[in-house]
Amino acid sequence: MPIRTAATLAVALLMGLLAVFLVRNYLTTARNASPQVTAGGVPVVVAAQAIVRGKVIEASQLKIVHYPADAVPVGAFQNVTDLTGVAANKRLALRAMAPNEAVLASRVSGPGGRVTLSSAVTDGMRAVSLRSNDIAGVAGFVLPGDRVDILLTRSAEGGTVTQALAENVKVLGIDQSDNDEADKPAVARAVTVEVTPAQAQSISLAQAVGTVSLSLRHVADELPLVRKATTVSDLGFFGGRPVITHAVAVRPPPPPPGHEIRVTRGVETAGYRIP
Repeated sequence: MPIRTAATLAVALLMGLLAVFLVRNYLTTARNASPQVTAGGVPVVVAAQAIVRGKVIEASQLKIVHYPADAVPVGAFQNVTDLTGVAANKRLALRAMAPNEAVLASRVSGPGGRVTLSSAVTDGMRAVSLRSNDIAGVAGFVLPGDRVDILLTRSAEGGTVTQALAENVKVLGIDQSDNDEADKPAVARAVTVEVTPAQAQSISLAQAVGTVSLSLRHVADELPLVRKATTVSDLGFFGGRPVITHAVAVRPPPPPPGHEIRVTRGVETAGYRIP
């Protein structure tokens, strides 16, 4: 066979294989990206495998599952291509996701985004850091994602007072970690919380005038604090009544007035009192 003919056949074979690969890839992408609602429900993009926090989201990690129309999660995606995008606009996972978990807008960054703390702060809120230690930080048991009350203890005109600066606020990070999957206590030097702009100013000032500490809440406790401030005088009361801190000797009452008759029988003498 002439060399030119063999080269032509080789090039044709290579082009054919390339065409097959491109067509197959196009069909796979079109099938995953199809947003039409079928009889089975609304298409929702879910994780096909475990997605690690901070990693780039790839098409191979995703799949389409049809949800009932009234059960589609808020912020869900209907197209895989809306999540993957082009190479320069890849999205990152802001939260770890388990297989078959719906991928929501709140759990991924924007196109070309980064995993930063600012992306986790609620719109209109602020992140502020507090100095912490083994006492102020509840012995290291405060972790990202927990809810705490922030207390200030300071000197006042009437004595020492402890007041609530903010209540039921979310912990965003411990030291330089904002991983809300952490489950091991660790004593931190700084705790970052999410508060309103006014609370952020109060907390910053409070650290200069007194001691700021955290009070860890139960995971389901959202009740407001009953007492906003406590003074030293409040410690001497229990249930609204003064606490008795010393014993008082009580003498028996004196005998009632009257006449006493003493009777002697042999060597025994007995006394009798007649009113």
